[in-house]
This record gives sequence, C-alpha cells and structure tokens, in this order.
Amino acid sequence: MATSQYKNEPDAVSAYIHRLNPDVALVMEALRKIILSTDKAIGEHIKWNSPSFFYSGTMKPFDPKEYKRDLIVVNLHNKSHVLLVFPTGAMVNDTTGLLEGDYKDGRRLVKIMDMKDLNSKEKALRTVIKKWLKLVDK
Repeated sequence: MATSQYKNEPDAVSAYIHRLNPDVALVMEALRKIILSTDKAIGEHIKWNSPSFFYSGTMKPFDPKEYKRDLIVVNLHNKSHVLLVFPTGAMVNDTTGLLEGDYKDGRRLVKIMDMKDLNSKEKALRTVIKKWLKLVDK
C-alpha cells in the first residue's frame, strides 16, 4: 500500500486565497470548506499554481501521471468564475448533472459563477465527491 506523498498545506492555500480579489476569495473559501468537510480524507495543497484537493489516505501503487489521487484542481484564469477541474471526473457516474465536458483525458469541469451558484450546486458537489472517493483504489 502506498501512502500519499502529497503534503497537506492548508497555510499555503489560505495565503493563496488571501491574495485573490475579495469576491473570488469569498467563493473560494466557501468552496474550500464544502470540499474539506465532505470527507476527512481530503487534503489540500497548491498544485499547478492553484489550490488543489486530493485523497490523503493509503492507496495501491499507481503511475503518478494517472492522477488517481487528485480530486479537484481549481482554475482561476477566467476572472468571471471559479472553474473546478476533476482530473479523473469521467470515472464518476454523475447522476446530478454537475460535471461538464467530455474530454478524452477523462477530466470533467464545474463552473461556479458566484456564491448563489455555489449554494445551488453544493449538494451535487458533495454527491460527486463522495462517489469519487468510493472509486479510490485503496
């Protein structure tokens, strides 16, 4: 069994969020709380220059390029919304309709426009995260 070589870095994520535009920071902080409170095995760090969330528990060995440990990577390049990238989202049987896109590499996306949008998507987001966690090869 392989343990995570990912390091939980909440201080780095907090510092990153603190530097954001206040409106985006508000959404990011609320999003962060939702994701982390969904399961205690979810960790956070900065990956690809952005807040990212990962499974922190023990897993069977795998090729790191498969991104099996990566749950959500936040993309803040577009200032009009927060984009959540699920690198292996295609694995999830998303019955909520939350995950968007059909990318050959298996990623799926979720756009969060503002706090109202986040609040309307919170239940579906938690459902998708829980389904993803059930698929982790422990």
